Amino acid sequence: MNDEDFRRARLAALYDPLDPDRSDLRAYLDLVGELGARHVLDIGCGTGVFALLLAERGIDVVGVDPARASIDVAESKPGSDRVEWVCGTTTALPPLRVDLATMTANVAQEIAGLEAWQATLRGAFEALRPGGHLVFETRDPARRAWEAWNREASHSVTDVPGLGAVESWVDLLNVDGALVSFRWNYVFADGQVLTSDSMLRFRDRQEVERDLIAHGFAVEDVRDAPDRPGRELVFIASRPVAGSSRTDVDRGQAVSRSTDEHLDGGLARTGRPLGPSAGPWARRPPPGPAGRDSEPGNG
Repeated sequence: MNDEDFRRARLAALYDPLDPDRSDLRAYLDLVGELGARHVLDIGCGTGVFALLLAERGIDVVGVDPARASIDVAESKPGSDRVEWVCGTTTALPPLRVDLATMTANVAQEIAGLEAWQATLRGAFEALRPGGHLVFETRDPARRAWEAWNREASHSVTDVPGLGAVESWVDLLNVDGALVSFRWNYVFADGQVLTSDSMLRFRDRQEVERDLIAHGFAVEDVRDAPDRPGRELVFIASRPVAGSSRTDVDRGQAVSRSTDEHLDGGLARTGRPLGPSAGPWARRPPPGPAGRDSEPGNG
C-alpha cells in the first residue's frame, strides 16, 4: 500500500468520515455466505470496516494492513477485540488455513509494485485452505477513470466530528502506462493543509488471470462489480484441492498459453456473470459520491 492517508494518524482518522457509503461491501458479505466461509483473511483491512462487519456475523477474521495508523483506528472501534489484527503484509501472517481471502475496493490496485503484488498473491495462496477462495476487484483500464480525477469533479467539504469542516479534492499527477499517480488535498478547519500522494496500477483482465495462474490459483469466475458494472471486474479464484486436474498444469505452460485454454470452461469469456443475474453479484444501485469515477476512492 502506498497511500500516506493510511499511515498518518490525522489522515487515517478521515478515512471513514470521508467515505461513509460502503455499500460496495454488501456483495462481499453475501459471497461469504454463498461460499460458507467461517474463517476470512481481509488483506488491506485499513480501518477495519469490512473485518468488523464479518466479526459481527460470527466470522473468524484476521485483518492485515501495513499502515499502523489505520490499524490503530480499527483497534479503537467497538468489537475490535473479535478480530486478529496484523500490522504488515501477507508475508507477516501467522500460519493460517482460511476459507476466504479478500481484497476489497482499491486494495489490489494499491499494491502497485511487481514484487509486492507477487508476494501478496503468494501469501494469500499460502493462507488459504485447499479449496479456499481469493476474491478481489480491479478497475477496467479501458475506461480511463483517471481522466475525471480533478478538483472540479471531486471537491467536497465534510463536517468531521472533532475536526470541523474538512475540505478535500484530488489532483491527477501522472499516467505512466498502467501506473496512475494522484494527490489528495485536505484543508482542515484549523488551517492545516495536508496532502497525500498515491498510486494505482491498472491491470487488465488477461494480466490478472496470468498472475493468478502463475501463483497456483484456479480462476473460477470473472464478474462485473455490482456497484460498477462495466467499469470494474471481480476475480474469484481458488486454491485447488490436491489431486485436482488443475494442480497438474505446469505453471510455466499456464502463463504462456492463452487464458481460455486453462480455465476448463469455468470462466465467463465475456467477463460477465455466470448463470442468473440474481445472487450476491447482481447489479445494485450506483454508490454514493465516494464511489464515483471522478474520484479514485480511498480503498
